[in-house]
Amino acid sequence: MKQKIRVLNMKEVKQILSMSDVLELVEKAFKERGLKHVQMPPKSYLFSQKFGGDLRVMPAYLEQLDELGVKLVSVYPDNPSKHGLPTVLATIVLFDPRTGAPISYMDGTCITAMRTAAASGVAVKYLARKDARVLGMIGAGYQSVFQLDAINKVMKIESVKIFDLIEKEAEKLAVLARKKFGLNARAVATAEDTVRSSDVLVTVTPTRTPVVKSEWVTEGMHINTVGADAPGKEELEIEILKRAKIVIDDWEQASHSGEINVPVSNGMITKASIYAEIGEIVAGAKEGRVSADEITIFDTTGLAIQDVITAWHVYE
Repeated sequence: MKQKIRVLNMKEVKQILSMSDVLELVEKAFKERGLKHVQMPPKSYLFSQKFGGDLRVMPAYLEQLDELGVKLVSVYPDNPSKHGLPTVLATIVLFDPRTGAPISYMDGTCITAMRTAAASGVAVKYLARKDARVLGMIGAGYQSVFQLDAINKVMKIESVKIFDLIEKEAEKLAVLARKKFGLNARAVATAEDTVRSSDVLVTVTPTRTPVVKSEWVTEGMHINTVGADAPGKEELEIEILKRAKIVIDDWEQASHSGEINVPVSNGMITKASIYAEIGEIVAGAKEGRVSADEITIFDTTGLAIQDVITAWHVYE
């Protein structure tokens, strides 16, 4: 039998996907994970110290859905300034689970951006207070637009505060938030200004030094930590983690490359410190937010199941 392989570029993927679709798909993937219906080894890394980037390999099989695939994704922070390329570049390969034959190669860069934001949206749905109205964002890069889109679909946002070390980027995101999403958004002068009085906080930075201090964080806040995606990265002071209910997407990944990776390596956080994986909450095995006063944190590292379920939707 002659095997046909469908090849899809970024433009074609973008034409098919909506954030509403991806939110639904990622929530479904988390549920399948919570029900233990997936195979997904931790992502593996190849580091290019000479060029300051890394390549990640992320396979997954959603058994009940018969969806099998692998994502190859590189993260090179210098790409935008030095090469005019996105920081994140990805390709997804899908396989027929009956034969193992490849059936599709598609651009995964857009999928990566959308499913990353969708995970934050799902976390806000289950972990933020129902009366949350003020969104704070630290980091105004490429991913931040998708974060706004996803969270705006699950939260009744009344105002958005944005901080970035590059002031014009924060201003640009605020303008986009007003024009594209109709949000009351403004750039603020400091990270502290962003954190204080926010109900939901999203951190999307490449920092290796915490940018959020515990003294700024108030009871009832929910925090999505998105930027810590490799060993050594951290965005929050350890004291915040000690005060909070911590939800992760995957222990192996989070402990090696998520927000908790540094305190875990230092012995300041252990597996016993983690309340749940997001899949357990979505599947109903554990409760999400149980009081208005608790601080909740979602440490998202990005799971291959998010990529594979989204890519299969595009393919089909």
